Amino acid sequence: MNNKYDLIIVGGGILGTFYAFHALKKGLSVAILEKNSQPQGATVRNFGQVVPSGMNQKWQNYGRRSLEIYKFIQQEFDISIRQNGTVYIASNDEEIQLIEELYQINKNNNYTSTILTKQQCLEKFEGLKSSYCKAGLFFPEEVTVEPLKMIYALHSFMIKTLKASIFYNTTVINVEEQNGATVAITSEGKKYSATKTIICNGNDFKVLFPTIYNQSDLIVSKLQMMQTKPQKNYKLKGSILTGLTIRRYEAFEECASWKTIKANENLESFEKKYGIHILFKQATDGSVILGDSHEYATAKEIDNLGFDLNMNIDNFMIKEAQKIIDLPTYEIQQRWAGFYSQCKNSDIFEHSVSKNIHIVTGIGGKGMTASAGFSEENLQKIL
Repeated sequence: MNNKYDLIIVGGGILGTFYAFHALKKGLSVAILEKNSQPQGATVRNFGQVVPSGMNQKWQNYGRRSLEIYKFIQQEFDISIRQNGTVYIASNDEEIQLIEELYQINKNNNYTSTILTKQQCLEKFEGLKSSYCKAGLFFPEEVTVEPLKMIYALHSFMIKTLKASIFYNTTVINVEEQNGATVAITSEGKKYSATKTIICNGNDFKVLFPTIYNQSDLIVSKLQMMQTKPQKNYKLKGSILTGLTIRRYEAFEECASWKTIKANENLESFEKKYGIHILFKQATDGSVILGDSHEYATAKEIDNLGFDLNMNIDNFMIKEAQKIIDLPTYEIQQRWAGFYSQCKNSDIFEHSVSKNIHIVTGIGGKGMTASAGFSEENLQKIL
């Protein structure tokens, strides 16, 4: 057994990669074992919005630390980070009340945000409709990434700069302790040994420890997203999050008026049934990504979600988006579904299979925003 390391990471997505990043920074030898030729899960099937502003206080702190880490890496190596900010657009008086309350919460937490008037929003964000926008809350420190580029660039940076060992097309079928070490065994019969192993396998619940996952409170969320054709002579500054987002993101649950406002919502509406909120983000090629929706299944019943797209959801999202922003074109060039795991009753799934084998998954929609900060702190506990 020649493949010996201090730490093995099973899964090369954003969470596993940042565990490896922080371990490498500590001088540990690390191997990432990734089952595909490149990561293909939620890490690359998302908006690429890094929005600590949308999280509760605990996770906002991780997100803010992640911003620092992203910006540090970007100075050393291009991983597609763009600091263009996030804005929440309120469409009525209730949403104005929520963004004003969130502004005060963030002011108390020393996280910079600015209330924008309707006119300021219309001047700053091209195409934003006067009939929809009433006010905005802008977070200038937040960034966007290009998901299809970022993780590959981050891997390249870690290989070149931190001497990471990353093994693609490597499917781990078992992890066990042998003679005081953890051993990861692949489908080809190779063995990788380390003092400790951390399993960050997203929503892949069928290969490793399926009984643990099936007995947990893990659920899987299916999200539908779309990408328009490149917009000619049009620039959308930053991430645009709208009224339905204000009514969905957990940061707003800390607002005093949250419960009263939520109690008045129609739970039978189409947007509630499919967990829809409308987001916009312009990619570097000029196209605009919009979405998204949420459908859920337990870890044991993940196949029930299917991989097909519900066109009623897509059509509804386009119709709602057209009420918010006038784009030169809403012609769609690409549609896809993303899948991420999360927990019903906790904010992340952590389970120790043994003293030195640890599962960490189910970070949900917080992955791109908070993985860098969370893994830095959590690695200390595991080590």
